[in-house]
This record gives sequence, structure tokens and C-alpha cells, in this order.
Amino acid sequence: MTTGTRSLAVIGIVLALASIPAYPDDNEDGVNFLQSKDYARALASFRKAASRGSALAQYNLGLMYDHGQGVTRDYKQASSWYEKAAARGLPQAQFNLGVMYARGLGVQRDYKRAVSWYEKAAAQGLASAQLNLGVLHEKGEGVPQDFARAVFWYQKAAAQSFADGQASLGAMYDEGKGVSQDYAKAMFWYEKAARQGHAGAQNNLGVMYDEGKGVARDYRKAMSWYLKAAQQGYAPAQASIGVLYDNGQGVPKDFQSAMYWYAQAAAQGNATGQNNLGTMYELGTGVARNYQQAISWYAKAAEQGYAPAQFNLGALYANRQSGRQDYVEAHKWLSVAAAHGYTNARQAIVAVERQMTREQIVEGQRRTSEWMKMHVITTPR
Repeated sequence: MTTGTRSLAVIGIVLALASIPAYPDDNEDGVNFLQSKDYARALASFRKAASRGSALAQYNLGLMYDHGQGVTRDYKQASSWYEKAAARGLPQAQFNLGVMYARGLGVQRDYKRAVSWYEKAAAQGLASAQLNLGVLHEKGEGVPQDFARAVFWYQKAAAQSFADGQASLGAMYDEGKGVSQDYAKAMFWYEKAARQGHAGAQNNLGVMYDEGKGVARDYRKAMSWYLKAAQQGYAPAQASIGVLYDNGQGVPKDFQSAMYWYAQAAAQGNATGQNNLGTMYELGTGVARNYQQAISWYAKAAEQGYAPAQFNLGALYANRQSGRQDYVEAHKWLSVAAAHGYTNARQAIVAVERQMTREQIVEGQRRTSEWMKMHVITTPR
């Protein structure tokens, strides 16, 4: 049986894209040209209107440079035009300028300036700016980390039926960040976002039913929500569907289907999918046993810092039957898994060291140290 922690969607920590639609007024001709993809005439019209002080035309010029429409993509020019329009109070330009500062596109990354521009746009009711203020308060970027303040901004965005805001607010209630943990409220906000097709919220509803959080455990309902997210290409949901098929939870056990969904997730770089695909190859479930493929998939997940894969990779290197027995590599990966707090890793290290020379142990420790210098070590939830 393959196990896998269901992945709660990470919502509200990725800045919204700078892709607000163009707006017409005295630059209406430019908008029409832009919509018909006559970029040269659109550019000329926007420049003419911008020279007369049209904030909308200045903003639209920023969009063209931002997206490389009719011009070479130039974030510096985009930022310059957004700033002109933002100074005239256009909230969409203020938001996009905030994004440029948050990402360091065309300007030096500066979260404090990002916060300043988001606040101006948020004060005018722009939901995407309210969401991103929540993001920065949650992460502590440009402002002191303040979960309660993050919740405040997510509530503002959610009240406007902004799906990302609703899903982010649900996650705060789910995890008890800035509010008392309340699964019923988490479900409420996830459902609102999910009804708008938000894949992360659909996945998170799947997790609630899968784990019985605030509701009776129901694998069939979990599968239903995971499928909605998976069909949008959401990798964590694809991996979770694989686990349900692998374990026969809510569906008949089906290793071929499990392999399919793990592969879909793994192809997108999802560590759970990669690890579980490695397990299928190692055990020969749903596919012919192939230790080389197992090592390859474990390694992909292990390099991302996924502790179960690090442990599995170390154990496989220690296994004589794999044809790739390498106690030094086994020691390295088991030690890295232990540094991530993985259960049983230290016990496995002791067992491996009984088979190693002192020189091999020292080399394993050296490789572990080198790997950890290049990676951030976090303890899995």
C-alpha cells in the first residue's frame, strides 16, 4: 500500500499576475486595435493619448511592454508606464506596479514599495490588491508577519467574491492562522471558491473529506473534489487520486489508474507523485519492477526536499537486490531524511553504518553536509 500525505493547496502565497484587461476612454481606438491584434496602430494610438495625460493609455502601454505585444518585452518600460498611470490614481496600474516591485521586474525588488502600491489600489476596492496584501502579511514580506492582518485582507477580497481570497481565507481557518481553527468556516469558504472553479479550493475540499476534517470521512466525496481539481491540471489533486486508487479508498483498488495519476502529478514536478511512482516501480505494482526507474523518481522528489523520498532512496541504495547498492549514498540520503525529521531514518542509519567502513561513513557525512549547504532544511508537517 502506498501512502501519501494529501496536499493542502498553498493559496495566497503566489502573487497575482499583472494581467488586468485594457480600459478604453480617449484611447478607445488603441483598445480596438489591440483587440484586433494590430499592435503597431494600437501602440501609436496609446502613445498619442498618453502624451495628453491619459492614465488609461499610460496603463495600456505598460501592458503592451509587460506582455511583449507589438514590442520587445521590456519590464523596465512597463514599470515606467504603470508608474505614470498609478500616480494618476488608476488602481489597476497601482496593483501592477506593486506586482513589479514584489517580483523585481524592471525595478529592484522592494516589498515595502509593493505594499505601498497595493494599499493604494486596495483602498479603491481592488480585490487582487487586497489578496496580495494578505499574502505579504502572511509571509512577512515588506511588513511584519501578521496572520490576523492577513485574514483581514483576505476577508476584504473574499467579500467581493474573489475566489483566491475565499480560498485563502478558508486555508487560514483550516490551519488556525490568525483565527481560531474552524473547519466549518474553512469548508464554507472553500466551497464558495470551488463553485467558481478554483482548483486549489476543490483540492482542499477533497482533503477535508479525505481526512475527515470537520466532516465525516468520505473517500467518494474526496475523489469527486480531487477530480474537479485534477481535470484542471492541479498536481496535488492528481497525486491524491493516485493514492485513493492505490489504496482502494472510495474506489476499487486499481494500480494502473494509480500509476496514471501519479505520472500526471510527477510530470509537473509534484514530489508526492514522484515518490509514489518510485514506490510502484520498486515494488512492481501496476508495472514491471524496475529499480533504476525507482531510483530516478525517488531522486527527483528527494532533491525537492521531500523526506519520504529521501528515506526511500537511501533504503534502496542500501538494498543489495536493487543492483545499485551504495552504502555511502544510502548514508547520505538517510541522513538528509533524518535532518528533515523523518521517522525511522536514524535507526536505518545505524543499521547501514554496521555495513560501512569508517572511511565510507566519513564520506557519507561529507556528502550530507554538501547537500544541506545547497538546500533549505525544513521539518515536514
